[in-house]
Amino acid sequence: MAFSSEHQEYKITNDQSEQSEKQDDKQGSLTEKIQQLGQTNIPQMSQETNIHCLTIVGQIEGHIQLPPQNKTTKYEHVIPQIVAIEQNPKIEGLLVILNTVGGDVEAGLAIAEMLGSLSKPTVSIVLGGGHSIGVPIAVSCTHSFIAETATMTIHPVRLTGLVIGVPQTFEYLDKMQDRVVNFVTKHSNISEEKFKELMFSKGNLTRDIGTNVVGTDAVEYGLIDDVGGVGLAIKKLNELIEQTKGHDQEEQVLQ
Repeated sequence: MAFSSEHQEYKITNDQSEQSEKQDDKQGSLTEKIQQLGQTNIPQMSQETNIHCLTIVGQIEGHIQLPPQNKTTKYEHVIPQIVAIEQNPKIEGLLVILNTVGGDVEAGLAIAEMLGSLSKPTVSIVLGGGHSIGVPIAVSCTHSFIAETATMTIHPVRLTGLVIGVPQTFEYLDKMQDRVVNFVTKHSNISEEKFKELMFSKGNLTRDIGTNVVGTDAVEYGLIDDVGGVGLAIKKLNELIEQTKGHDQEEQVLQ
């Protein structure tokens, strides 16, 4: 009987410790959610979804690490995700949400080129802002949307930090700018002349060169395809996915 009571007491103590550990884990998870998301409960996305959501926010970070107080999108985080999206057969479409001030030109162009070369349907939506190098990323997708109140700043390429004052520096900047212009005009309906006109416009931005384009204006210029929000973007992406499936089935029948 003594052994039995001791065993029972041990079992009760063990159960209590397990419950305590579960509560600690639950509290830890809850604290983590509050710290990361600012809320305790978030809508759960179905594991069976065929659409992946990629967010590009803050400043696009390149080869130089930005200060810790800056909100950044790191290209070393985004590029592997895009490769995984291309390789995963369960993902049939990609939704890219942009709210970025721009950032590193080469990192931004690298992300844009990867999105533009995906074999799966892609839809981008500019919410808040898609400025500077965010413009090529926004137009790189199969179809692009912009919120009515969102803006896109188009301006010439700049260099920060130590600059060597030689003609080659200007030529380097000019060639980098041509890469951006060529990419944007290739992946949107805006003409090269109009894009450069917006890029070098004077007086539109206070004491600066460039143009701040708002929602409907971006569509009128041919830079973005449509004005719309998340609902329209997902609807369009589902349509593109169905078109891709139908095209693949036709090819299989022909073979």
